[in-house]
Amino acid sequence: MWNPGFDYAAREVATLNGYRRALCVRSWVHRGTQERPGLVLGLDRGGSCRGMAFRVEAEKFGGVVDYLRERELVTHVYLERTLPVTLPDRRRVQALTYVCDRAHHQYAGGLDVMEAAMVVHAAVGRSGPNDAYVFNTVDHLREIGIRDQWLESVASEVRRMRTPT
Repeated sequence: MWNPGFDYAAREVATLNGYRRALCVRSWVHRGTQERPGLVLGLDRGGSCRGMAFRVEAEKFGGVVDYLRERELVTHVYLERTLPVTLPDRRRVQALTYVCDRAHHQYAGGLDVMEAAMVVHAAVGRSGPNDAYVFNTVDHLREIGIRDQWLESVASEVRRMRTPT
């Protein structure tokens, strides 16, 4: 949301109904290893998700889609979907999204806060510690006015685990 990796003309907070933000994807490259997978975010069925929608100029759209497919569809744990999102002014627009494939072997849905925190606390991958990913996400969500109680609870538990008793 804070570093999309492509040029965009505008961005604004949007709501996607029918999916929620979740640490539901096992990562064994960027935030974990095969031996000790980490967890990264995905859109999982149920609830709703407030996030960021990006408007891309028509002449750049094809290149942006190619970039996103290369980035998001590496292991095919995400399914590309065009879904309606609601903008703050109540307009509904179609958005290209990547939702979790619950049948994929990387899917890790259904973890409670403590289970997720234990995984996040222990995992490190090519892009760094899994906990840094979670802390960064929570911080950036707050900066744009989005609160995610479940993710914040995971981050709090990980911080608690990092503090010597």
